Amino acid sequence: MPQSSKNIHKFLLIGLVLFFTSFSFSYGQSKTEQLDKLLTMYLDYGQFNGSVLISENGKVFYKKGFGMANMEWDIPNEPNTKHRLGSVTKQFTAMLILQLAADKKLDLQAPISTYLPDYPKENGDKITTHHLLTHTAGIPNYTSFPGFFNELSRDPYTTDEFVKQFDEMDLEFTPGEKFSYSNSGYFLLGVIAEKLSGMSYEELLHEKIFKPLNMNDTGYDNHEDILKNRATGYEKDGNSFINANYLDMSIPYAAGSMYSTVEDLYLWDQALYTSKLAPQEYMDLYFQPHIASGEGHYAYGWGTGTGKIGNSEESIEIIEHGGGINGFNTTISRAPSDKSLIVLLNNTGGAPLYRISQAIRGIMYDKPYDLPKKSVAYEVFEMVNKNGMESGLKLYNKLKEDDTYNLSENEMNNIGYQLMGSNKLEEAAEILKLNVEAFPESFNTYDSYAEALMNLEKNDLAIKNYKKSIEMNPGNQNGIDMLKKLGVGTADIVKEVSVPNDLLESYVGNYELKPGFVLTISKKDNQLSAQATGQPKLDIHAKSNTEFYLKEVNAQIKFNQDKKGKVESLTLFQGGQEMEGKRMND
Repeated sequence: MPQSSKNIHKFLLIGLVLFFTSFSFSYGQSKTEQLDKLLTMYLDYGQFNGSVLISENGKVFYKKGFGMANMEWDIPNEPNTKHRLGSVTKQFTAMLILQLAADKKLDLQAPISTYLPDYPKENGDKITTHHLLTHTAGIPNYTSFPGFFNELSRDPYTTDEFVKQFDEMDLEFTPGEKFSYSNSGYFLLGVIAEKLSGMSYEELLHEKIFKPLNMNDTGYDNHEDILKNRATGYEKDGNSFINANYLDMSIPYAAGSMYSTVEDLYLWDQALYTSKLAPQEYMDLYFQPHIASGEGHYAYGWGTGTGKIGNSEESIEIIEHGGGINGFNTTISRAPSDKSLIVLLNNTGGAPLYRISQAIRGIMYDKPYDLPKKSVAYEVFEMVNKNGMESGLKLYNKLKEDDTYNLSENEMNNIGYQLMGSNKLEEAAEILKLNVEAFPESFNTYDSYAEALMNLEKNDLAIKNYKKSIEMNPGNQNGIDMLKKLGVGTADIVKEVSVPNDLLESYVGNYELKPGFVLTISKKDNQLSAQATGQPKLDIHAKSNTEFYLKEVNAQIKFNQDKKGKVESLTLFQGGQEMEGKRMND
């Protein structure tokens, strides 16, 4: 399906989670030695190339560059290397908006038509700035438009011109109803900030944030500027790299246009523990979880939730955001309980930054953690390009059984889309079919395979696989949209099942997914709801007597019964993974 987790060439402005494992833990090494070993392995395996900064208790204890800022001139990455940030920009845009609200120039709950009188009123009167900040406006995400990268991304636009690309489109849902990540919403926030301040977005950033914090190595990444220490962006091409495609920076704008260094982002992190940028009531609002989004919640330009500490059962509350833009992916991850910080800025696109952060936390807190493995997908991709699909298939069958290699659903998905982008449609379909066979419990593999089949004009098979993906996850809107495009009526595809009341009642209870993390199933009238520890309650909807799904996030729940029909556990399916929760003694 066409989203950031599927294709690094379609991947723009938002971070993504990829892959790994291989247990490792060394008591004999210092933290610095362990970090050097971990990050050097990621570099050697082609899975990280960039700059790193880590702080504990507000003090930097590790900062270093890995690999090359420019591969053609052998210029290494350093802590002062300037990387594009992608969607990490959004937290700065959100801060500008809160500053305007603190100055009484903006009401977060007022319709955006108040500030954008030329915006179509049918939608502008329904959407608030709060909706834009929390990705709950329902405005279609422009980076997901068909043909975006080929038809829109290389040309310069004024802000008013670009808003016209989406302002009259139908909303995907009623504003405030649910979370759906939209770069379009943050683009509009930049326009609003400019109109209310009389300054350009770039000027606002410098005057209101960068200058007060002495962030002298941070700015709006204009292509024409001569910028010292600017990293070049690259993308994976099998086990090697290629130059990333050009992107005109007028397009990411307030959703993803900034560059910075790990050192400047540390200054930013430290300022966020103060009220230097906004009064404390607005700083509290800035980080307040507003809406469920995947496995956590979304605040204003930040995701909130828990981060695993290595591969232990322990976790820590974190505030973080990822970013991805042609040739770069980034993350800034803060743990306010001990004022720790992890900043990873990568200039080879698509690095598994979430998992790297997880391992780094293992080192920080003296817990077990995982080292990376080599990639099955990228070895196969290289073989397919060099010697054809038959050789690639032989290598796949060999490496998937090799313990020194990792088979990743997301990476197989990525190489399938890379092959599709190179017009190797038959090969792409073969790779995505292998992904279905390797990960048959993931709706996303069927969705991707269906797209490849549709490109080959094998529409009957495409329809079959899209239907399978929707059967597995009725919340798969992309699959529903593609079936409509193929002329298939969808009214009868997603049907809620009427489950007997006594059976619903039998599901009510607490299920422990891991120590300290419990999923509570409750019932009101004939509606079941699920609430995870520290998260809001969400309705779950039946697709069979034992299987349920959530509309707000791509997750499913299956209730498991013993031989006597007693409910003993549930299985949570989310993000291509399964987690079983044993029923607790109520």
